[in-house]
Amino acid sequence: MIPLILKELIKHTKVLASGGNLDVNISDLTNDSREIKSHTLFVAIPGLKTDGHQFIKEAIKKKAVATIIENSSYRSEEYTWVQVPNSRKALADLSAALYGFPSQRLNIIGVTGTNGKTTTTNLIAAILEDAGHLPGLVGTIENRIGKKVLPVSHTTPEAHNLQKLFKLFLSEGADYGVMEVSSHALEMQRVRGTDFDIAVFTNLSQEHLDFHEDMESYLLAKGKLFSSLGCNTQKTRRKFAILNADDPYVQYLAEMTRVPIITYGIEHEADVKAEKIEVSSAGVKFNLKYTDRQIPVKLKLTGLFNVYNSLAAIAVGLVEGISIEGIIASLEKITGIPGRFESINGGNDYTVIVDYSHTPDSLENCLKTAKEFARGRIITVFGCGGERDRTKRPVMGEVAGRYSDLVIVTSDNPRCEDPEAIIDEIIPGLEKGAIAKPYLRITDRREAIFRAVQEALPDDIIIIAGKGHEDYQLIGKQVLPFDDREVAQEALRQAGKWKEK
Repeated sequence: MIPLILKELIKHTKVLASGGNLDVNISDLTNDSREIKSHTLFVAIPGLKTDGHQFIKEAIKKKAVATIIENSSYRSEEYTWVQVPNSRKALADLSAALYGFPSQRLNIIGVTGTNGKTTTTNLIAAILEDAGHLPGLVGTIENRIGKKVLPVSHTTPEAHNLQKLFKLFLSEGADYGVMEVSSHALEMQRVRGTDFDIAVFTNLSQEHLDFHEDMESYLLAKGKLFSSLGCNTQKTRRKFAILNADDPYVQYLAEMTRVPIITYGIEHEADVKAEKIEVSSAGVKFNLKYTDRQIPVKLKLTGLFNVYNSLAAIAVGLVEGISIEGIIASLEKITGIPGRFESINGGNDYTVIVDYSHTPDSLENCLKTAKEFARGRIITVFGCGGERDRTKRPVMGEVAGRYSDLVIVTSDNPRCEDPEAIIDEIIPGLEKGAIAKPYLRITDRREAIFRAVQEALPDDIIIIAGKGHEDYQLIGKQVLPFDDREVAQEALRQAGKWKEK
């Protein structure tokens, strides 16, 4: 990469003052002092828990050539500094500029919403690949370009890592970037400087209220993706907003954007609509109503929520000029997304499903889907994450109790909270929902999964909810290896309920 001179680079963001040598070359930038290498610009960001300004000395010691500051008290003659009104915005602006504004040379599709982002982005990527495109994927499970898989730290990477990723996509020959866009990313400026062409809205329900404080703030954060569409004049292609017509917040988002809107849904009139839906353990069938056509679709993915995810992906494919026949052929090939209603094959008599559902709405969708084809009981193993929205804990307890025949409450990722205290906050809702139904309290997640398998009778369905694809558990400051899918297989084998293929 060709480095930029600092005084040229900072022309791309708002600057209040500066001091020191602005003629230094910049070839990288970061807000993490641990990532500093030669010719790195350090961006000090006042964080939620720590203030990046406190790491300036460490950054300079590691040979950072300059620093971006927000706090004027960190002006110094000992190092080159540039003061800005907002360090997060500066990080995003400077990252896009340093890496050559890569999103302007990609077709960028952003998917936001409480639930369904991962599945929808994966479906979109599959449709594009089958149509001869090369999409780069940015998501919760993985970042991927072709067969090359890259590590993931956030649903949406920090601004500098995101722009670096877009540049990598271009170098690998990609023509699309398909990404999950979290409310955190929108609020914390991680996607500032990203030129979106299509924005997709899945749904909105209670989540992240530890960060956003209330649903109105959460909605406002999501709305930023749609209000920014069409503001960039660097691309000539037409932009679109794709909205879920059945979501109660759809009108608000429609009013937020200035670009053409494509709607999808089941209950209300929409441009892309599903009718005559049949859900089974083998998948879901529906008739796709598009313009004046009725087209049968047969997915290997199951659940009403996957009908919505598929409709969103279909809308994107149509906007991109892909034939409806090609879109449906792509969707009908897909057998599953890791950790999303993923069936653990333990033989015909026992069904174990691992799902990422960690919100009240997603847990309800998961359990209602299982109810659609359950011949026996539903046994649910779940917990709630520590240091996250506490208000959803009793709500999730109530949902689990209402739709399950037996609930085993356990730990999720307790982080630095007391796992027992988290469960204490779940139980009141559980007892409200599980009237006259049994429940167990087993704090150790491994033990809880083993107990669920022991309790299962033929035709029962075990739902292990909350962590999905994750292969770790966060306990205190430790990141411990833990994969619900592997533990479930081990439990099934030990109980003699696993049939080897």
